[in-house]
Amino acid sequence: MPAAPVHAAGYRVETVATGLVHPWSLAFLPGGRLLVTERTGRLRLIEPGPDGRPQLRAEPVAGVPPVLARGQAGLFDVVLDPDFSSNGRLFLSFAHGTPEANHLRVVSARFDGRQLQAVQPIFTSRPAKADTQHFGGRMAWLPDGTLLFGMGDGNLERTDAQRLHTHLGKLLRIHPDGSVPADNPFIQRTGALPEIYSLGHRNPQGMVVVDGVPYSHEHGARGGDELNRMTPGANYGWPVTTGGVDYTYARITPYRTLPGIEPPLVEWTPSIAPAGLAWYDGALFPAWRGSLLVAALVERSVRRVPMDKGVPGPQELLFQELGERIRDVRAGPDGAIYLLTDNPDGRVLRVVPASGQN
Repeated sequence: MPAAPVHAAGYRVETVATGLVHPWSLAFLPGGRLLVTERTGRLRLIEPGPDGRPQLRAEPVAGVPPVLARGQAGLFDVVLDPDFSSNGRLFLSFAHGTPEANHLRVVSARFDGRQLQAVQPIFTSRPAKADTQHFGGRMAWLPDGTLLFGMGDGNLERTDAQRLHTHLGKLLRIHPDGSVPADNPFIQRTGALPEIYSLGHRNPQGMVVVDGVPYSHEHGARGGDELNRMTPGANYGWPVTTGGVDYTYARITPYRTLPGIEPPLVEWTPSIAPAGLAWYDGALFPAWRGSLLVAALVERSVRRVPMDKGVPGPQELLFQELGERIRDVRAGPDGAIYLLTDNPDGRVLRVVPASGQN
């Protein structure tokens, strides 16, 4: 879908931190601190320095479990427990195992300001997969306190995304202790893995919950990137339906739509490579309130998708003048927009209005 570019006159971009190795995800801590994951397997803390300005602590957070960091595999998302202020608990997703036999793993841990303690695995995908592609990894809290997260198809046996005996190509839902909610949609289905929430996904790398409704986006192949509204038990099509073709230009399927398949809210062809997803409802940019923000790697942009009662409107292109692969986008508690750039010398950026107080 075409988008209108937005000129930088209305905002300015500040550098919060540099020197991060392929930063992947960002979480806001109390007191103006930030946690950032690096795909290489390190968790980093950004905190106010002596002058009050943010600075990256030189030593990574200790206690992160071993991470398989190779190809697309690595340390992915970090999310705080909804009661973090009282329990100090957070959750990490990452690639676990070996290149020949690996999994998506989710752990919980307590963060004491310097290190992780009481690290506990709460989910490990089944079965083990080969190669180091398409892990998914994004997580979000549903209003009932359950954790929703995505698992990619592994990019080897694509039709696993349609099979319920494997976690590949699914969205998954668990309680914070790893137990399975009794109302998961396939929990009574013989042979189905009980954590499955939805199926037919290729590589979901963006997730956000808006007014109780989860939204997710995923990478297509050559085209066919999708933004979806998530419904428990729904089938989102991959690889039976898609708007894209293979990287060799071979046809993946003759079908763009089929009965029983949820169509995307938005499809991007050519591919923009969506990588992070946020909801903006802050005070600093009133014109952008009520919008989904989509970080894009290949397009080197953020797409603003205004939403009106769940219906997407005309899109705008933001921050393309940076010329950076944008891995993640977040709406900060201060109303600013935060970006992570996907580079060996990656940055955390903060977007604020071009003039006035912030």
